[in-house]
Amino acid sequence: MWLLITTSLCLVATGLVYFVSRRSRIAADEIALGEAKGCEPPPKLPHSWPLALDLIFDAFSAAKKGRILQFFQDVTPSVPKTFEQVLLGVSGVDTADPENLEAMLSTQFKEFGLGARRPTFFPLLGEGIFTQDGVAWKASRDILRPQFMGNRAKNFAQMQEATEKLIDSIPGDRPFDLQPLFFRFTLATTTYLLFGKSIGALDESQDLEAASREAEFAEAFTVAQDYLAQRGRLGDLYWLIGGPKFWKACRTVHDFVDSMIKTRIDARDTGDSKYVFLDALLQQTNDIFLLRSQILNVLLAGRDTTACCLTWTLRLLSRHPAVLKKLRAEIEDQVGADAPTQQDLKRMQYLSFVLKEVLRLYPSVPVNSRTALVTTTLPRGGGAQGTSPVLLRKGTAVGYCPYLMHRREDLYGEDAEEFRPERWQGGLEKTIGWGYVPFNGGPRVCLGQEFAILEASYAIVRILQAFESIEPCAPPGNLADVQSKPGSERQMLTLVLSPMDGCWTVLKRESREQ
Repeated sequence: MWLLITTSLCLVATGLVYFVSRRSRIAADEIALGEAKGCEPPPKLPHSWPLALDLIFDAFSAAKKGRILQFFQDVTPSVPKTFEQVLLGVSGVDTADPENLEAMLSTQFKEFGLGARRPTFFPLLGEGIFTQDGVAWKASRDILRPQFMGNRAKNFAQMQEATEKLIDSIPGDRPFDLQPLFFRFTLATTTYLLFGKSIGALDESQDLEAASREAEFAEAFTVAQDYLAQRGRLGDLYWLIGGPKFWKACRTVHDFVDSMIKTRIDARDTGDSKYVFLDALLQQTNDIFLLRSQILNVLLAGRDTTACCLTWTLRLLSRHPAVLKKLRAEIEDQVGADAPTQQDLKRMQYLSFVLKEVLRLYPSVPVNSRTALVTTTLPRGGGAQGTSPVLLRKGTAVGYCPYLMHRREDLYGEDAEEFRPERWQGGLEKTIGWGYVPFNGGPRVCLGQEFAILEASYAIVRILQAFESIEPCAPPGNLADVQSKPGSERQMLTLVLSPMDGCWTVLKRESREQ
């Protein structure tokens, strides 16, 4: 017995010695790498309460009020554009530096992964392009890429049809919130691309039972995303956020998408030869879970990002009559009252400036993150001036915030908080480089960015052709929203960024025949 106990203690001691020795060697290697690269520690984000509970409390409080991004702006001026934060004892780095984004997203791409994003998002999105790394991610991207490149004529034709239904659904001459309508519109166009059938139809031909199921799905999708956003703010402690409401929303979303997949499989079995996005996935697998995962990942990108872009664009245009007048003049000069072709839209330079400016102020994904897969460095952020490299130990999470970076005065001028599309004249995008990342960048750059810009451009032109005036009006219960400047309005941050008070406007229909 004594021999057994003695042997066990020896084994434990040997294990501890090995662990400590190995950890010491790793630490020595990390120190050597940091010294060789000239690394210095980044400044720390100050806090007042133990474990930075004050920052966590204030962040969740700001989120409920629609001020989370304003909160980020308020707490970061005391530190450079790259800093360390320690929340609940867990250290991470945050950055709004273009050089660091270029490193993480491009030049050092293989050294960074999604980290906690996968388990954070998995309950809703499963195994898809937004939750995968490495070989699995590359396989998903290789499957999806051709689908965005092919069938463009068919997709544009369906987009045109959906846009006309959108315009017919807008009541004139009375206060109206465009935001819910834009989400229905992009849901219809994206699901047609995915399933060959539009969900959330904008006409009155849909039966009440189907409309109810689709509305329930859309609401559950939004609820689940809100939970994912809250989980994401806690990093590795994501599991603290969940509960019955979250899991019910995920089940509702999954059941609906599964039913759409099964309907498409049955249609193919009965001889429907119409080729849609889902068909390409069915050539790879019949596994409902994997099919659902890929569909939800694409649906998230296709529905929410474009709907948010349209909402912010119409909000800003209604509040900036000089910009609206200039855009109308370009449309009149290029196409008059005719529906634009894809070539017409490409020629509308001021329209492209407007959309670039909207996506600068309100990038669809304003906050994102990566995790170091190996011990590595960031080019900038260390030292008191924030100009030295920063050592990142394996497993360190790095948050980056395009929303804050896009509003840096040293990049965009003293009027960086203002909506001024003319700033894009003269090739600013090339000058800014990685200081402008509305669609991310590097190997993970958004596959659907061209489709999204085309969809938003066409819808904006047709809306301006159909309505001779677009003016802001007060949403119920918030008269101050009409006078709000960009960035000061209440915002809803799930995985994407939308105005909490919607896009309330009064539109007067164009009197001439369309």
